[in-house]
Amino acid sequence: MKILVLNFGSSTVKSQLIDTDPDLIAQNNDRLLAKVTVDRMGTPYSVVNVQAPGKHPGKKRIKISKPVYKAEDAVQAIIDAYLSYLPDELHGPTDIEGVGHRVVHGGERFQTSTIMTEEVVDDIEETVDLAPLHNPHNLKGYYAARALLPHARHVAVFDTSFHQSMPPHAYLYGLPYLYYERYRIRRYGFHGTSHRYISYRYARIHGQTREAYKLITCHLGNGCSLCAVDQGRSIDTSMGFTPLEGLLMGTRCGDVDPMAVFYVLAHEEVDAQGLESLLNRLSGLYGVSGISSDMRILLEEMDKGSDRAKLAIDMFCYRARKYIGSYMAALEGCDAILFGGGIGENSPPVRRMICDGLKGLGVEIDPERNANAIGIETQISAENSRIPVWVIPTNEELLIARDTLRCILGLPLP
Repeated sequence: MKILVLNFGSSTVKSQLIDTDPDLIAQNNDRLLAKVTVDRMGTPYSVVNVQAPGKHPGKKRIKISKPVYKAEDAVQAIIDAYLSYLPDELHGPTDIEGVGHRVVHGGERFQTSTIMTEEVVDDIEETVDLAPLHNPHNLKGYYAARALLPHARHVAVFDTSFHQSMPPHAYLYGLPYLYYERYRIRRYGFHGTSHRYISYRYARIHGQTREAYKLITCHLGNGCSLCAVDQGRSIDTSMGFTPLEGLLMGTRCGDVDPMAVFYVLAHEEVDAQGLESLLNRLSGLYGVSGISSDMRILLEEMDKGSDRAKLAIDMFCYRARKYIGSYMAALEGCDAILFGGGIGENSPPVRRMICDGLKGLGVEIDPERNANAIGIETQISAENSRIPVWVIPTNEELLIARDTLRCILGLPLP
């Protein structure tokens, strides 16, 4: 079954076309047919890029007849690109039987992926206040895809669903309980699809089920989160009510004393909107270094002697290391530490700096293995390490495609 996976942002739409069925899943042989991305949507300078493994292994920019201003334009451009570049695989839009939609926030209502009925869509609309930067765009993508692919079954896959297994003592805040009852203020966690894939893949590599392991999964990219996974279930995660809490990130501050925010309000001419921008877009690696939110640039600047770049990197690694240690306690042990995400998969220096501080807990990194682990699935710990450490490149789109297939066929979700 050919599944279109859509990830709608405010100005960028990422998509993949994946061919999968239960037999292909069992053999881990799902086929990625192509990727199509729309950038700078909503401007006269919008572009469409296609990447088809084997045929066009590198990105190829497509000439488009008109700018992509609306969600409908974006989905149409994506469909046209697949039809143009995959004539042997896709004979018409009706060959796309399922569409998997990434939805950032499902609140407490959605504990698994689900077919998008009118009732489901109404419930997602009610969560918009919880994710105002993401869910509205996810929904625009759904409405556009439904209009252009009305024959297909549409499935919502939520970033928050995986973390709905957290116990109350992990997801509640120390605020008056009435605010949870009234507003559902609690830890929701994000990157759930990534954490779920990484933990699943590690178990699959070792010929076991996820229930066999206590794992700490580290999704490190521009946005970062850690997750404690016990027997395949999330029991704690670093992001909270919003994706702002937890680790130091590219432009997000992560954990901060709330009273510091009031102090800034009292001493700076800033309103609520400005404060939101400060915490989400002007902080993190960018805010501390004053240079960039890109870890690659900061590593280069640190090597040139920049103290601020080094400080930002040290803070990033220390915060990650501290969370790993706390999750070892929460799990009452740890069978493996797994790195994914853009930084986690491609930055040996960051992985080394994080893990060097864990030697007292039995973590030993093999320098050569770590240096060679760039975007590949491999062990980076030494043979004498009490806790294995692996790089597992995440594949959220594949998991979304598989969930979409299972929902359409009425198969149980793992």
